[in-house]
This record gives sequence, C-alpha cells and structure tokens, in this order.
Amino acid sequence: MVRPRFAKLPPAQQQAILRAALDEFAAHGFHDASLNHIIETAGISKGSMYYYFDGKEDLFAHVARVEFERLFTTIGPVALPREPGPDAFWSTVERYYLDAMAGLAAHPQLAALVRGWLAASDNPVLVRAQHELEEAVMPWIERVLAAGQAGGAVRTDLPSDLLIAVAFGMGRAMDTWLMAQPPDGAVPIDALVGMLRRALEP
Repeated sequence: MVRPRFAKLPPAQQQAILRAALDEFAAHGFHDASLNHIIETAGISKGSMYYYFDGKEDLFAHVARVEFERLFTTIGPVALPREPGPDAFWSTVERYYLDAMAGLAAHPQLAALVRGWLAASDNPVLVRAQHELEEAVMPWIERVLAAGQAGGAVRTDLPSDLLIAVAFGMGRAMDTWLMAQPPDGAVPIDALVGMLRRALEP
C-alpha cells in the first residue's frame, strides 16, 4: 500500500515519481515494467521508493487509482436523465460509456494502464485495489440503480447488491474485450449497453 510518508513529500517530487511510474507502466505493462528504471527516472534511491510504497504492485495500483480519479473528475458521475422512462435512462448510460471510452482514447497512457491491470488481474494486491476503487464509486452506482428502478428501467425483484454484482461482472468482461480491440476499430457500445439492459431491465 502507499505509505502516508508519500503524501508528505513536496508535490513536485510526488509528481516526478508518479510521472516516471506512469510512463514505465504504460510503455511496458505491469509485469515487464522495471522498478529500477522508475527509480532512476524519478531521481530517488531504491530505499526511498520502499519508504513510500510496499512494492511495484502498490506503486502500480496507486498510479492507476490517481489516473482513474482524474478521468472520473473529467467526465463526472452519470447525470441522471430528466426525461422519464427506460429509454431515457439507458440512453444516459450509453452516453456515459461513450464519454468514458472517449476519455480513454484521449489518454492512451491510462488505456495502457487498464490493459496492464486486466493482464495482472490475478495479482492479490491489484485485486484488492480494484475492489477499493469499486467501493469508492459505489455510492453513485447505487444512486443510478435507484433512479433506474424508480423510472421502470431496472428490475426490482432481485436484491440491489446482486444487480450491482451482475453489472460489475458484465462491465469487467466488456472492458476486457474492449481493451483487446484495435484502437481504430469500431466499438459497438450500443450493443454492449443493450446486453446490460437486457440483464437488468424488468
């Protein structure tokens, strides 16, 4: 995990470490990235790196979290539709998915991080970090789900936590598939959201 000492570093030094790590992980993925190269590029000692992070996994997870938060800040949370009805709700979900994909396309290093994260999905540290990220966005996921149920777009006959688990599971599968597609390929977002809709609608 990232140690509290990292937050006490001057902002410029924090950014130097995060920038070096982002460049290395984006270029080489998690497994092939060199921690020694990150340390050298950031201009710190190996002892200092382990003073701030427990290891390469924790550094990768922290960099990914920072970049995801930047993306979420840019695109914002799902804006609930003003129009009533299921079609308006699912159109809003589709627009949000399109905005997220556009955000990844505009930040290729973040897209590379996502691919690296998916490739290392069996790593316990990264799995824990993924769960922490999901928990951080859970309040607005629950708000969107409740709005969908109130508008007749999402079923109400099953527990909310099960519906969210299904949505997350399908989302991971879709993300894994999307990240494997060529950057210039057509992305059938409407079909993917349609699959999610058919799983969750009444």
